[in-house]
Amino acid sequence: MSERPIRVGLIGLGYAGRTFHVPLIGATEGMAITAVASSQPDVAAALLPEAVVVRTAAELVARDDVDVVVVASPNDSHAPLALAALNADKHVVVEKPFALGLEEARTVAEAATRAERLLAVFHNRRWDSDFLSVQAAIADGAIGDVVHFESHFDRFRPMVRDRWRERAEGGGGIWYDLGPHLVDQALLLFGMPERVEASLAALRPGALADDWAHVVLHYPGKRIVLQASMLVAGGTARFTVHGTGGSLVKQRGDQQEAQLLAGMVPGALGWGEDDDPLILHDGEGARAMTLVRGDQRHFYRALAAAIRGQGPNPVPPDEALGVMAVIEAAIRSADEGRTVPIQTASCATL
Repeated sequence: MSERPIRVGLIGLGYAGRTFHVPLIGATEGMAITAVASSQPDVAAALLPEAVVVRTAAELVARDDVDVVVVASPNDSHAPLALAALNADKHVVVEKPFALGLEEARTVAEAATRAERLLAVFHNRRWDSDFLSVQAAIADGAIGDVVHFESHFDRFRPMVRDRWRERAEGGGGIWYDLGPHLVDQALLLFGMPERVEASLAALRPGALADDWAHVVLHYPGKRIVLQASMLVAGGTARFTVHGTGGSLVKQRGDQQEAQLLAGMVPGALGWGEDDDPLILHDGEGARAMTLVRGDQRHFYRALAAAIRGQGPNPVPPDEALGVMAVIEAAIRSADEGRTVPIQTASCATL
């Protein structure tokens, strides 16, 4: 494998497959999409003319010319398809959410351990400019000890659309869609919380699944607020962080998704650049902090190195299990109307 490209089989050419995986893999040296499973073979053939197009995931995972399977299908199929690929002796990348629950996610992780194959979850937002800039400022002690951290993933989509992400079915709703990004970034910064307090709601007329989420992670001496909504046209910051020595405010989010939708090739001039400042308020005034350029190509670069035994898994299963533990706890908290404790040991490395 060290002398040839890592051969990728992609399951799904929906929004995530087309927008993120195809261009990011295409921009990664030493990787190539050799097969794709799609219910739209004509679209797949036009987008990936050098790849073999099959109609079913079962056909794809059985192919001998696939080293790693990328699961970019609807949420309720993530775990079953990951298991099928692992059972076929493939390395696997799973779109977020890892699974629909912690136990299901743990079953997939255990299968990867038995198969001795790499399993990674596509938490691409670890390499966003907004998060990297806030992470660096916190690590540098710019605001002292963090006491309040607020992270928003808001959209303005007032019309309910007929798509699986917005239906009342397994994996539908904004918490499964955007919650994993919010939780993963929070856990990278602060580790596992002690307790989770959540409220989920369907606020748009005709909404079938939750389109608003407000989740508070409880830590000793700090509170982490995670917010997502489909009815925010503007006015909220992507990050607001308060500490013993000041505050950080980042108004706008990373631009890589918008760049990809506009047709920019990852790595092109301007890729990952951020012209929206991170502002530090220290009680005496405000000043702009250094920004870190985003680059989601790092996920697949690190994945390729890990498959070749030249580096660590970019998002190992134990970290993804921690995310699923919080996702599940928030759903239980919202259903039961109470704060739910989290057992850190439940997310230990398998």
